[in-house]
Amino acid sequence: MSSSRERILAAARANKPDETVLPTVPDFWGDDSLDRFGTVLASIGGEVARLESLDALEATVHKLWPTAKLIASPLFPPTIKIDASTPTDVLADVDLAVLPVEIGVAENGAVWLPEANMLHRALPTVTQHLALVLDHRHLVATMHQAYAQLPDGPGGYGMFVAGPSKTADIEQSLVIGAHGARSLVVLVY
Repeated sequence: MSSSRERILAAARANKPDETVLPTVPDFWGDDSLDRFGTVLASIGGEVARLESLDALEATVHKLWPTAKLIASPLFPPTIKIDASTPTDVLADVDLAVLPVEIGVAENGAVWLPEANMLHRALPTVTQHLALVLDHRHLVATMHQAYAQLPDGPGGYGMFVAGPSKTADIEQSLVIGAHGARSLVVLVY
């Protein structure tokens, strides 16, 4: 004697559809050139500056931002030390954050900034100006390729940054630096 439950489960098993093989996701090839990356980044309010080498970083930063007094960076001796426990009111006074990024995306001018490179989770969004340092060998054409390179998928905290903070209203009045960095420069070596 079978119960109603067993009859229902047997009927469901008997009427199970055939397994469908998932389609292959195409590899979206595109232009992964630094020229494309720079053009797109400029169109959204950012800019690219070339470094001869990573050794030229500190001198280039002081040349590009001569009036910056409070500079936070893990890449050279900073003028202000920032870590995960730094109060946000201190972060609000930072003139410039110079942070390394892992991936650049040519199709949209975005760069991947993982939390491990931020010094403090809030720093990239509260600093007055943001300089992100990218190795040109880590430039990819598309977001598909960028996501494929993230370690273990997109887990953990990080963000794709594309241009300085901006907002626009319905009348198309654009405000740069509305609720974040007023400028963004990607320093590429």
